[in-house]
Amino acid sequence: MSSATPTPTAPQTALRLPLAAALRLGRPSDIWFKPALSVVAAVAPPSLLLVALGRLDLAMYTMAGSLCALYAHNRPYAARARVLAWVVLGMLGGLAVSLVAASLTGNAVVLVTVGAVLAAVQKALCDATRVGPPGHVILTFVSSASLFVPQTFGQVPGHLALAAAAGVWAYLVGMAPAPLRPHGPERRATAQALNAAAAYAGTGGTGDGHTGARAAAYAAVQAAWQSLLSTGNRPSATRRALERLVVRAEVALVAPADADPVRLRAWAGALRGTGAVPRTDDPRADAAELLGAAAERATPPRPLWTGLGPLTPIAVRTALGCALAGYASLALGIGRPYWALVTAASLYQANVTLTWSRAVQRVVGNLAGVLLFAAVVPVAHLGPLALVLCCLLFNFGAEALIGRNYWLGTICVTPLALLVTEFAGYQRPGDLITERAVDTLVGALVGFAAAVAVTNRRAGDRVERALTTADHAREHAARLLAGPRPAPAALDAARRDLAAALVDLRAGADAAAGEWWQRAPAQERVVLAEQSGHRTLAATVRRQGLLPDPGTGTNTEDVRP
Repeated sequence: MSSATPTPTAPQTALRLPLAAALRLGRPSDIWFKPALSVVAAVAPPSLLLVALGRLDLAMYTMAGSLCALYAHNRPYAARARVLAWVVLGMLGGLAVSLVAASLTGNAVVLVTVGAVLAAVQKALCDATRVGPPGHVILTFVSSASLFVPQTFGQVPGHLALAAAAGVWAYLVGMAPAPLRPHGPERRATAQALNAAAAYAGTGGTGDGHTGARAAAYAAVQAAWQSLLSTGNRPSATRRALERLVVRAEVALVAPADADPVRLRAWAGALRGTGAVPRTDDPRADAAELLGAAAERATPPRPLWTGLGPLTPIAVRTALGCALAGYASLALGIGRPYWALVTAASLYQANVTLTWSRAVQRVVGNLAGVLLFAAVVPVAHLGPLALVLCCLLFNFGAEALIGRNYWLGTICVTPLALLVTEFAGYQRPGDLITERAVDTLVGALVGFAAAVAVTNRRAGDRVERALTTADHAREHAARLLAGPRPAPAALDAARRDLAAALVDLRAGADAAAGEWWQRAPAQERVVLAEQSGHRTLAATVRRQGLLPDPGTGTNTEDVRP
C-alpha cells in the first residue's frame, strides 16, 4: 500500500556530531507540571521539618528519598505503585552500599571505583526495565554523593531510615492523584497516540516529513498499548473504551489517506479531564479486535535477564567512563570527584551520536548553571530557610524546563546540586563554582572518550535480531490472512505483534546508525522489511473489517470467502 510504504534511503556513511541541533528547544511535555509539583511536595515537608529541628545537615538523606517522586508519572496507577516501590528500594540499596563504603574507607580511589560500578548497575537496570525519565541519573547522583560524606558505621541505619521515610512520603505523593483521576495516565497515552496518528494522517502517508511522522506515531501507539496492558488482567470499561481508540489510531497508521485527522484530534481532545471516553461508532468496537489484548495480558512478562545482555556495552562504557572521570578529577586535586563521575554517568545514551549531544547539553547547562548559582548564593546564605526555599525553586525549575531540552533543565539542576552541598554548612562560592566547572569539563571529555573507546558491536546484532523478529511476525500474520476464517483474537494479536516488531526495528536501526566504528546497518533490508510489514498490517486491519476493502466499498467482514 503506497500510503504506508517508506522510500528507501541511502546508507549512512559518516557519523555526524551535531552542535546547534543538540541545543534546539522542543515542546514541553504535556505533564511537565506533574513531576515539577510532585518533587516540591515530596522535598518540602521533610526539609522544612529539619530546618525547624535545626538539623538541616541531615537533609541530604531525606532528599534522596524525596527525589523518588520524579519517577513513573507516565504509568497507570496500578503499574505506578509497583514501579515507585522498586525505585524507592533501588534508591535505598544504592544508598546503603555507598554509606557502608564511606564508613569503611576514606580512600578516594576505592570510593570512586565503587561509585562507577554502582552507576553501571543502575544504568543497566533502569534501561532494561525502562524506568524513566529520569532514569539512572538521580540514583547515581544520590549514591555517588553519599560516598564522600563522612560516615561511621553506626550512623548508617539512622541515615537509611531518614531516606526510607522520605521515600515513603514520595510514594504517597506519586500516588495521590489516583482517586481524582484514576485513568489519567492511560487517557493521556491514548490521546498522544491519536494526535500522533492524526499528524501522520495529515501527511497522507506521502507528504513532507511522513517518514518521521510515521515512526513517531507507531512509537506513540506502542506506548499507549504498553500503558493499557500494564493495568492488569481485568481491564475496566474505561480501559476497554481506550483500547478501541488505540485501535482506531492503528488503523489510521496503516491507511493514512483514508483517515480523518480532525476526528482523531477530536477524540484526543475529549480525553482531557474526567469526562466519558468517546465512542468510535465502530460496529466491531466491542468485539474481536480487543481479544488479542486479553490474550497479551495473559502472557507472562519476559525475565529481566533477557534485557540485560544487549546492554553490556553500555554498562561497560558507564563503569569505565565514570571511573576514569573520577580518577582524573582526583588527579587534578578536586575535592568532589563524584561531580565528574555523575557528569560522565549522565552522558550515556543509546549510541555515540546521542551521547555526544548529551555531552554538549550537559556542558552548556552546567556552565550556565554555575553562573546562576553565583547570582543566587547571597540569597541562599541568608539562613537555612532561605537555602531550602532556593532548593525547592530549583527543583521545580529543573522539571519544568528539562522537557524542552536537557541543557535547559540542567541550568537549574547545577545550582541545586551546589546548594545541597551546603546543607552541612556554608562554603566558599568561588571554590564550589571552580570545582564544578572543572569537574563538568573533565566528566564530559573523559566520559565521551570512554563511549568512543568501548564500541557497541551489539548494535548491529540488535538490527539483525529485529529484522528476524519482524520477518517472523509478518509471516505469521500472512499465514493467518491466508486462512479462510482466522480466529479474531489470533489475528488481532498478530497485528499488534507485527506493529511492535516494526517499532523495535526502527529503534534498533536508528541506534546502530549513530554508533561509532560500527558496521553500517542493512538499510535496504530494513526499508524492505518495513515496506512489507506495513503492507501486511494494512491487509490485516482490512481482514478484520476495520477498513473498507479496496474496490468494494464494504468491510471485509461482509465479504464471504
